[in-house]
Amino acid sequence: MTSALPPIIDVAHLQTLLAGAVAGDRPLQLLDVRWALDGSKGHHTYLEGHLPGAVYLDLDTELAAPARPGAGRHPLPAAEDFAAALRRAGVTEASTVVAYDDSNGAPAGRLVWMLRALGHDAAVLSGGLEAWDGPVKTEDVRPAAGDVPVRDWPASRIATADEVAAGAALVVDARAAERYRGDVEPIDARAGHIPGAVNLPFSGNLDQDGRFLSASQLRSRFEAAGVREDHETIVYCGSGVTAAHDLLALESAGFTRLRLFPGSWSQWSAEAIRPVAVGPNP
Repeated sequence: MTSALPPIIDVAHLQTLLAGAVAGDRPLQLLDVRWALDGSKGHHTYLEGHLPGAVYLDLDTELAAPARPGAGRHPLPAAEDFAAALRRAGVTEASTVVAYDDSNGAPAGRLVWMLRALGHDAAVLSGGLEAWDGPVKTEDVRPAAGDVPVRDWPASRIATADEVAAGAALVVDARAAERYRGDVEPIDARAGHIPGAVNLPFSGNLDQDGRFLSASQLRSRFEAAGVREDHETIVYCGSGVTAAHDLLALESAGFTRLRLFPGSWSQWSAEAIRPVAVGPNP
């Protein structure tokens, strides 16, 4: 299944979708995914002001299963749990979803990648809340329950650590350069990167205003790093969140053979059998 909606949209496109929903076209569900590792962003920031009608989804508890050995810090949730979270948020089989955050698009991108992997029409709002030029609301929106079915995560969109290690695909590391090089490692078991991985920090997908670059600019960026249409690309980060940002940018640029390594560096670095590379080169 594929999504008819592009993976990244701007405010003008969102306004068109909103107008269409009001006119009785396809229903639209807005989802707020503000999140920060240190807990400084979350439901409390949603209540301070959000897009009208938007429902809050929590990355740690609804877009991820609990951390566990062999799966990393943000494993994908069980299919049943994810469907339940979407239903609580009012997502229906017929609705289009637009997700946003208030930082760089990574938390919202995680949700959008998950939805698109399951074949649901979903897009991330480029620029997030700061790009929105309309009113904001402070109520805690509680919509009628949605009806999305339980769908298993497709193996074609997910890579295991052993598949990464096999070396058949181009492996992309979406973390900041200093973590890729191994200069610092503030969270995970070891510093460095997966041997052979190229570094394409997700922040490079954005312009100086925090909006996604154009599809042609993104394509040039990825082609320069060795991404090819006829070759599979696997993306990882620290725990499978910012990697989704790269995956949506890659899809926007026209690439299709894309997979996420959900366990990412938090899984790889914790497994003693996995080799680690340091420095600026793959």
